Amino acid sequence: MTGLRVREMTLADCDRVAEIRVRGWQSAYRGLIPQPCLDDLSVAEDAEQRRALLAEGDGSVVNLVAEKDGEVVGWAAYGPYRDGETPTEHAELYALYVHPARCGGGTGRLLLQESVRRCAAAGHDRVFLWVLQGNTRARRFYERSGFRADGREESFEAGGARVPEVRYVRELSG
Repeated sequence: MTGLRVREMTLADCDRVAEIRVRGWQSAYRGLIPQPCLDDLSVAEDAEQRRALLAEGDGSVVNLVAEKDGEVVGWAAYGPYRDGETPTEHAELYALYVHPARCGGGTGRLLLQESVRRCAAAGHDRVFLWVLQGNTRARRFYERSGFRADGREESFEAGGARVPEVRYVRELSG
């Protein structure tokens, strides 16, 4: 993790964050999401969406980036956990992506630690996240970081297929 630093994301980071997110999906979700859906992902469209979300945000969602030698190599976003559309007192890690060429170097761990630290500092007593059921690498990563599957499952539609997700939780109090 030498040389890595975490900071809040700016509008200038949106293109790189979009590249990290799209390449992360295409790498991590191969075989879990229909390939045409992954092939159709657009870095330019994702960057535009990131810019809009960041510019229009009310501050409740925090976007962090990890930099190494001035290059953004990872991204995480967290904010309030919603049960349906109702905000709760808990937090949720919405996204955590590391550029596929940088996986395994501690970037994800550093982003996760900083996100969890900030959630605890904000007074949240637990953090939730959703992970693809078949994404065993990510599931092991979160389990090693103190998260556990809590038995709740949902799915979403991607490319005409149902993609199952599992909810994880980490207690922050005590």
